[in-house]
Amino acid sequence: MYPGAQVPSLIFDFEATMSVTLHTNLGDIKMEVFCDTAPRAAEVPNFLALCATNSYDNTTFHRNMKGFMIQGGDPTGTGKGGESIWGGAIDDEFHPQNRHNVRGIVSMANSGPNTNKQQFFITYAKQPHLNNVYTVFGKYDVEVIDGFDVLDAMEKAQVDAKFRPLKDIVLRNVTIHANPIADFK
Repeated sequence: MYPGAQVPSLIFDFEATMSVTLHTNLGDIKMEVFCDTAPRAAEVPNFLALCATNSYDNTTFHRNMKGFMIQGGDPTGTGKGGESIWGGAIDDEFHPQNRHNVRGIVSMANSGPNTNKQQFFITYAKQPHLNNVYTVFGKYDVEVIDGFDVLDAMEKAQVDAKFRPLKDIVLRNVTIHANPIADFK
């Protein structure tokens, strides 16, 4: 189990529109969370519980590949860390509606089938080869925030040979809107 976390008894309203705002040092990213199409394997409860327990606070985006994606959520900043709220890995969850078909799709990062934990990535472009490989659980909400300005700034950031940003891109904290697990502490 994630240090200090308790596994809650969860009851969800999967029809509710769910969103979070990722507050970064480059600006805010508001994203819709797909509670209705990514609930079974606990991708959404896992992500939301990690947000609610401040597990993403002050983490860096450690991998940034122009034209592809930016990856973060690892508390060690190495790309090798992070845990699910339950401590173990979470199974993949694929839904025909959840595709890497546009810029701004948010998915769980993993090291192979059924190894989802804490890390996630946001796509910079359509990436159909990722369908049924990575669990999609959200999407950048371009209608609420000024287009893709923050994602554009992230994509333009200079990186080293291993795709690490030369200047840290920091996820300062997360605001949860319409939290279906608001009682989780």
